[in-house]
Amino acid sequence: MLQGGGALGAYQAGVFECLAAMRQTPEWVAGISIGAINATLIAGNPVERRVERIREFWETVSSFPFDAPAYGAPAHAPGARDIVNETNATIAMLFGVSGFFSPRVPAAPFQTPGTPAAISYYDTEPLRRTLERLVDFDLLNSGAMRLSVGAVNVRSGNFVYFDTRHQRIDARHIMASGALPPGFPPVEIEGEFYWDGGLVSNTPLQYVLDQPSHRDRLVFQVDLFAARGEMPANLGEASEREKDIRFSSRTRLTTTYELRRQATLQAARRLVDKLPAALRDDPDAKALAALPREGAVSVVHLIYRSKHYESQSKDYEFSRASMLEHWAAGMTDTQTTLEDPRWLARVRHDQGVHVFDMTSPSERATKTITPSTPPRTPAP
Repeated sequence: MLQGGGALGAYQAGVFECLAAMRQTPEWVAGISIGAINATLIAGNPVERRVERIREFWETVSSFPFDAPAYGAPAHAPGARDIVNETNATIAMLFGVSGFFSPRVPAAPFQTPGTPAAISYYDTEPLRRTLERLVDFDLLNSGAMRLSVGAVNVRSGNFVYFDTRHQRIDARHIMASGALPPGFPPVEIEGEFYWDGGLVSNTPLQYVLDQPSHRDRLVFQVDLFAARGEMPANLGEASEREKDIRFSSRTRLTTTYELRRQATLQAARRLVDKLPAALRDDPDAKALAALPREGAVSVVHLIYRSKHYESQSKDYEFSRASMLEHWAAGMTDTQTTLEDPRWLARVRHDQGVHVFDMTSPSERATKTITPSTPPRTPAP
């Protein structure tokens, strides 16, 4: 499950490369915004080309002329990296990002009112071409791997998922999931217009767990914004902190609610199985018996945690240096988790909800959730 977060999405690429190297191949990928793009690159390519295609995408969108040691200042000099990052973010804002988006010409005020071009600063046609070049949409829709991407209907405000189990998906559906206003235009699909799913929820967890499954499920939830952070010291840090809270808060709420709901469903079914025959015809017992029978759910939580020199522009700072750092962080966090003795020695449960977060600097924890113990997402 891949959260939205723009340029930070290279962290998810690193997570996937590590999983692929350790033979952890998902049966289903779900994403929102940049997470939808990464998920599509995974599901829309054969096993042996997935990492290669994801890397090609991230090298395309991070093809900037400047790097961390630029401008004649050493990268480790105080404040040097901050300046370089802000410069690259400004370049992206002014000139767009190769293979992703470009400034709209003429600008929105000079476009025909009522059109997508009139309500967006950038043109995302480059992204369409990139997706059509890097993704095999016939393979994507073959059923070999399930793909789900979230978007929001502009007119109704309803959250919707495009799912290869229920419909054929093409580049429009992926672009819709990442159409964050007012930067990007809404995408029209069958007469309706869609914006970025992160406007409602930045994680696909609820949708994934809403799909009934008798089988045990191992879920890797890869988030790009950490809810916990330090008290801001200046306006720039305040803007960054606000963005972190805005895009992570719904994730934490959804995670807490969904995991509690899963634990309660499983407990209800176990209780019905224990009832004497005389009580099983009770209407309440029948109602509980009709609940879906769920297998155990294990959630591995991986969260990108910002570097001290990253600012509120970190989600549109597409420099090569930052991309490589994000990618490396994803690989490191995943390897740390899968090699942790507690993960290797974990007990395989046939019921219940279990959360693993091995990389949190403040709380390295595993947690088993029961209905009587309100679940708490491990502290980012």
